[in-house]
Parts: sequence; structure tokens; C-alpha cells
Amino acid sequence: MPAVPIGGERSRSPRRLALRCGRVVVAVLCALLAACGIAVPEDKSDYVGEWRAPDMSLLITRDGRVEYWRTEGMSKTSVSGPLQSFDGDDFTVGVGFMSTRFDVTVPPHEADGEWTMTVDGVRLQRILP
Repeated sequence: MPAVPIGGERSRSPRRLALRCGRVVVAVLCALLAACGIAVPEDKSDYVGEWRAPDMSLLITRDGRVEYWRTEGMSKTSVSGPLQSFDGDDFTVGVGFMSTRFDVTVPPHEADGEWTMTVDGVRLQRILP
């Protein structure tokens, strides 16, 4: 019969302890990263929504979460992260040095009942929920 230390618990292996600590660190980092963004400012509320073109999709939520993908030929780019800032009509998404700036040449506007904006040279249309 294996020896049981005083107190009745078996000792934890260093590997199991390292794994548990690693999970805690990952959870804390995820929480910190999620909290690093900003909500969409009231004067930029027209940006909120799902925007699409044939080879591009952009989702901006009111609380500042951004999901983006674009295909160009055989290449696919995707960005998912918190909204960091607006600079004029442009906006930046990401955390620290891992951020992406979106060039908005035509800000969101409505014409004939259709909402559009141009981001990184692509005309996007807002998809109604």
C-alpha cells in the first residue's frame, strides 16, 4: 500500500501543479485581453453592425468587439480583437503591438435606404439583423 503523507493527501506532482498554474495564467491573460478594448463611442455608433462585401466581412459590436476576414486570391486574412481607438474615421483593433489599423475612406452613411462604408478600399454594405 502506498504511503500517504500526514494530513491524508497525496503529494501533487510538479507536472500536475505546472499544468494547473498554466491554466490559471491563460485564464487571467484572456480576461485581461478582453478588458483592454473600448466601447464604440456614441459619435461613432454608425460603425456598429455587420458589414459585408463578396470577399470581406466586418463585425463591430457596441461593446467594442471586432471580427474581420478578407480573402484576396488564395490569401485569407482574419482579425479578431478589441477595439482600441478611432483616429478620424479610421480605427485600430488588437492588443499592444499586435494591432491592425483599418483605413476608412468613406465612413458609414445611408443612401436610398442602404448603409455603406469603404474600408481598406472595399465598399461594404451593412447587413440588417
